[in-house]
Amino acid sequence: MEECPAKQTPESLDDPPNSRLFAVTSRCITEDELRDSFSKFGDVQGVWVVKDKQTKESKGICYVKFSKSSQACLAMEEMHGKVLVDGTKPIKVFIAQSRSSTKHRDVEDEELTRIFVMIPKTFTEEDLKNTFKEYGDIEYCVIIKNKFTGESKGLGYVRYYKPSQAALAIENCDKSYRAILAEPRTKNNTSEDYSGGGSRGEYTPSLESMNQYSFPMPEPMNYGVLDYRSNDFTRSLMMSTRAALTQEQIFALFDIIPGMEYCELQRDSYGMSKGHALIRYSNLGSAVYAKEKLNGFEYPPGNRLVINFFDDGEDRSSPVGRMAMQFVAAQMMSTVWNGASTSQMMKPPVYPPVAQMSRIQTDVNLPSLKKLAPPDSKPKERLFVVFSPSPLPPDVLEDVFCRFGSLIEVHLVPGRKVGYMKYADKQCADEAMAALNGRIVNGVKMKVMLADPPREESHKRPRTY
Repeated sequence: MEECPAKQTPESLDDPPNSRLFAVTSRCITEDELRDSFSKFGDVQGVWVVKDKQTKESKGICYVKFSKSSQACLAMEEMHGKVLVDGTKPIKVFIAQSRSSTKHRDVEDEELTRIFVMIPKTFTEEDLKNTFKEYGDIEYCVIIKNKFTGESKGLGYVRYYKPSQAALAIENCDKSYRAILAEPRTKNNTSEDYSGGGSRGEYTPSLESMNQYSFPMPEPMNYGVLDYRSNDFTRSLMMSTRAALTQEQIFALFDIIPGMEYCELQRDSYGMSKGHALIRYSNLGSAVYAKEKLNGFEYPPGNRLVINFFDDGEDRSSPVGRMAMQFVAAQMMSTVWNGASTSQMMKPPVYPPVAQMSRIQTDVNLPSLKKLAPPDSKPKERLFVVFSPSPLPPDVLEDVFCRFGSLIEVHLVPGRKVGYMKYADKQCADEAMAALNGRIVNGVKMKVMLADPPREESHKRPRTY
């Protein structure tokens, strides 16, 4: 447990929010060494090293409290992965867990880079960007608008590339903007009347910051529930995916089948993917063929696509039109299931087969495949990998990490989104970490870092049973 000094109450430790760091260090690192290393980033109000109650020795865990959030964020960005003392392992630095947060947050956590602001209704996105760009590089700006009139609600979001930039904006911008951090919507704070197709990308101001100000909240986007018709065939398809596919990837996949005239990845008001894409073909036959061939198709490998017919608003009430549509669909289904040699009442067009997708989908320039090291090889380095949103299959991980040479084995921790890669050569492990840290493979983002060495012998009393 962390011990708080007498001069500071637990409440003051989180004032201001996100101003306290949690660091994992070597056990030999002292409080003075920590203070000297972190003080160059700002006013350090306290350093606490967590110690064993019995031996009073350091557990290799410490907390560093700054007077400002921007100072803590900058220290996290600069110190994460650095070596404080020669011969010790690199330290890991996070924003410490607070009473309003259930986890430690790291430098790549998007919750620390997006701010919510109140702005004049006359502001354009360019005005918003020009106002806040002095605090750092901006990834994007969004103005919340009335979904019926298109008019600004006087509310907006600004997304920075670094947590320290967002913190600086909150601390130094004009107080009339009432800037606060915006956090992703979770199941716990989602209202019951919200009927969203997916919560990814939906954001609300943090509960921790909401107490500071009172202002009207933006209404969430009300996405209509998709009406999939299992008995009706249409020229429009709705694709659902759990992996983060781009518009270009979806277009290339469905364009394999001739006749595609429309393809759009569905996004929310903040530009984030909702995991759905609408595809429309110029003829019913192409849509039926695409549905039968691509529904359940794994792209990227491990991510199964779900495709359904989508009510496109066309008038199918006419009995003649409905019969004609079902007739065309029946002929297409017969072709798909029985093959082109089957006697047909109408001859459907010939479609090319769906192309085989590469086993590994990534923008990383991977080396060629290399053989695994013998299983009995002595490990010289281990990598610790965190996966988001879920782990990749072991065979895919082996395919990716073996390309840097001397990989002994891949181990996924059951029930958790983490794993270990064991190498027989340290240089190969370093090259894998440099190439793959922060990159996306098959729609999964990976954080790759050096694993902690095996735990030292515990000072706790041995069990007697």
